Amino acid sequence: MLCAFEAAGTHLVGDSAGLLPPAASLVAASLVALATVAGAWAARRAPGPTMLVPAAASGILLVIAVFDLLPDAWDEAAEAGLPPWAVPFAALTSFALMGALARTGCPCRRDRAGGIGAAAGLAVHRFVEGAALALTTSIAVMTALLVHAAAEGLALAALLGAQPGRRTACWLTLACLSPLAGVLVTSAVPLPDGLLPFLLAAVAGVLTQAARVALGLAHRQRPAERRVRTVPVTAAVTLAAVATALALLITAGR
Repeated sequence: MLCAFEAAGTHLVGDSAGLLPPAASLVAASLVALATVAGAWAARRAPGPTMLVPAAASGILLVIAVFDLLPDAWDEAAEAGLPPWAVPFAALTSFALMGALARTGCPCRRDRAGGIGAAAGLAVHRFVEGAALALTTSIAVMTALLVHAAAEGLALAALLGAQPGRRTACWLTLACLSPLAGVLVTSAVPLPDGLLPFLLAAVAGVLTQAARVALGLAHRQRPAERRVRTVPVTAAVTLAAVATALALLITAGR
């Protein structure tokens, strides 16, 4: 994500008077929304054991948090002159707050709390991605965000699997609209430099907690033959994490 801001420099692509952003940015944000829906649809239609979907979601969310958001937050914090401890403090605080939310109420509703927290965190994350699209129309960045969005849609659908259909649709709609909101808002009012590191770190903490919830969900969905089913769960987490990490590395190399 940070490569988008670096590619754009310190100025906006759009009109400095705060008019609507270029059509390319809006089209890119719309494609990101479609990729999110495609990822969610793939998660719903995934064949085989249902535990593999939250297991894959766990790997995806963890890689996004550790290899994408946290490095971006540290780089932005250094540029803004913030102390080194600010980023881990914000990430650990949001992780702890989401953990407390998941533990409130009936224990049977922890997955629900984790799913809603992940949905909210992804919405904020994708708002920042929309801001990146407002700052650059690079094909490499747009392609990376499309792959990124499909993975996020899969993870979101997996974590909201126990929610009623209408509520799931609402959160998915929010996840699809937040990049468009990021494009529009950033074109009119750029994000303050001092706010972005805290925002990225907080979202990283939320997604890390969501990854933990997803892995626990996959663990509880295993059938009785535990030894047989442990291998595919581990493989799903590993493959999803490796695939997402490779996508991020390829993007950084471009």
